[in-house]
Amino acid sequence: MADDAAPSPPVLVIGGGWAGLSAAVTLAHAGRPVTLIEGARQLGGRARCVRFGDQRVDNGQHILIGACRAVLGLLDTLGVPPAEAFRRLPLDLHLRSLRRADLRLRARRLPAPLHLAFAVLGARGLPPASRLRPARFAGRLLRRRIGLDGDISAQALLLSEGQDARLIQALWNPLCLATLNTPLSEASAALFLEVLQRAFGGDARQADLLIPRTDLGALLPEPAMEFIERRGGSVVLNRRIQGLELADGRLAGVRWRGGACAATQAVLAVHPTVCRRLLMPHPPLAAIATRIGGLRHEPITTVYLRYPEPVRIDATLQGLQDGLGQWVFDRQITGLPGTVAVVIGGRGEHLSLAPDTLAERVGTELAALHPDWPAAVDHLVIREKRATFAATPDIDRIRPVPRTPVAGLWLAGDFTATGLPATLEGAVLSGRRAAEGILEES
Repeated sequence: MADDAAPSPPVLVIGGGWAGLSAAVTLAHAGRPVTLIEGARQLGGRARCVRFGDQRVDNGQHILIGACRAVLGLLDTLGVPPAEAFRRLPLDLHLRSLRRADLRLRARRLPAPLHLAFAVLGARGLPPASRLRPARFAGRLLRRRIGLDGDISAQALLLSEGQDARLIQALWNPLCLATLNTPLSEASAALFLEVLQRAFGGDARQADLLIPRTDLGALLPEPAMEFIERRGGSVVLNRRIQGLELADGRLAGVRWRGGACAATQAVLAVHPTVCRRLLMPHPPLAAIATRIGGLRHEPITTVYLRYPEPVRIDATLQGLQDGLGQWVFDRQITGLPGTVAVVIGGRGEHLSLAPDTLAERVGTELAALHPDWPAAVDHLVIREKRATFAATPDIDRIRPVPRTPVAGLWLAGDFTATGLPATLEGAVLSGRRAAEGILEES
């Protein structure tokens, strides 16, 4: 009788952010044994949970849209129904202003591209003549008639498309910061167009806002860990990988302080600075490390303010103009009534302010828009200094592909060549692609 085939050795997934979780779940779902190793004490990476008094909040406020098919597909694999995971709302952008008229743009339940055309033409806060410019731009966008001979700044693109200064300041710059975390004057037009076409270029539901009903830890890391372990995999926390071991052009293992592990296949799904440090000592990987070193990083600051429970904004999401704050989220939907999260993307004077001073400034801005609110009773400021890569023109030329020159070693992370900016969707997509590459070679 023939011997039974030897079981496949576990695939190592190094990093427990959304990219690593996506890779591990994809492999486990295909029947491959997986060992997920995370350097921190919890999963989630830059989308992890932190304590705010007796509450649990996200390390940074995230939002998804209906076009995030990779995230929705991953949750489907985990058996998480979208209706339980998210509150789904038609696109409704209410951009409040401290000095001028508010801008409000609502998408209707109409077939594309009518949903976007009616939203733009019916926008409040813009004179009729100004509404025609974004409507024409939207029409060209949806018909894919906007071509780029080479990547330029998103601001240059919009100016060439006839968007005036008021429209750029009130609408396009907030959207660019929200999606690329890079100012319009520095952002890649190619990546900005990709985001807009994914959101508005197909089914009208692709532009829907998906507001998580729970904190991000309960949304993905917890069900993902259960899924991996239920299929015979393992999750190891608080173990920081310090080096890769190579032999004859192949991956041979990894090491950490006080230990090591043999491995012939691994997905390296860590922050780009950590990825660069692990790759650089090895000549076959040094060129990739050098390219990763060319990525500039942008911060994201989140200010949580806790008010008495009756306090709420008139929408789950609001934009802010003319101040430090950029976007306000009502955390009531996650079971935290009275708590709001104010997000500030990119660089600015807010980075030099003490946490108490920043929270006071943001609270003052909210009080000007909501004079009936009482004072906040508590606050928490979270600064993620290297939250995303700067999505500058031609950035895709230096973003690495999943496969490396070392057999068995794959890369994942929102900084890899996904065609998307640094988003949860990009992270999940990258992890899935790396896992699929391993499965194809097995």
